[in-house]
Amino acid sequence: MSELREPYWHDDHAAIYHGDAREVLAEMDEGSVDSIVTSPPYWGLRNYCVGQYGQEPTSEAYVENLRATFAEARRVLADDGTCWLNVGDCYAANSDGWSRGRDYNPRQPEVRPKARLAVPPKNLLGMPWRVAFALQEDGWILRNAIVWSKPNAMPQSVRDRMSNRYELIFLLVKQQHGTAMRPTGEPHAAAHPNGRNPGDVWSIPTRPLRAEHFAAFPIDIPLRAIAAGCRPGGTVLDPFTGSGTTGIAARQLGRQFAGIELHAPFIRLAGARIREAGAASGGMR
Repeated sequence: MSELREPYWHDDHAAIYHGDAREVLAEMDEGSVDSIVTSPPYWGLRNYCVGQYGQEPTSEAYVENLRATFAEARRVLADDGTCWLNVGDCYAANSDGWSRGRDYNPRQPEVRPKARLAVPPKNLLGMPWRVAFALQEDGWILRNAIVWSKPNAMPQSVRDRMSNRYELIFLLVKQQHGTAMRPTGEPHAAAHPNGRNPGDVWSIPTRPLRAEHFAAFPIDIPLRAIAAGCRPGGTVLDPFTGSGTTGIAARQLGRQFAGIELHAPFIRLAGARIREAGAASGGMR
């Protein structure tokens, strides 16, 4: 294992490293983080930079890329740690009807018909489950498939199926025993010791981010995951840091944070957001 590179951005409680997630993870010490909360780029959706995950030519290549990366993440995670993984789904032949926007992957219509998928167009591909089963086969223990229900989900201009109103968050662990869930209650009281187990259906509205990053998940998700699955004072890792939402949640709950991000402008955005969150709360609790 090589020496861990210098962080691109850091302060007293958080550090974000610039580079490919798998390569940076390979430099990190075994068992050095207590919880992983992350959402990798979805396959074939947005194209932020060269080398970004989600731009693989086939679904199989995407799944294998994540499997190999999370093999390193599993090594870095403490034996009693938790991994919370949000992965989005998509449809064969670009028939999902989503608004594309300027950062939509322009190669998507060409890629998917050639992606060696044994399904005709308009099929839901089940990408989250393809990833989850690959990680399960690789040694991860899949404890929950949490439904993130979106009460304010964007409408979709489709007439031959139902509009999508949820995503999946997988809870994965390393061992069969010894990983305890801390009761959380609702997100803003998540660290209260008398909170309740939130169950596996989370109704959490989306929160638009008026910044360069357009796919940030709401802070309520990492707040709940960290409170439930990271020991007090522990370290939270996000290998796909993006706009830094997981880092903000970690700071709010008094945890250390380590992030990895390939796209340097996102690191600058994440660092500024984490710093502002710390200043607004008077520092780390």
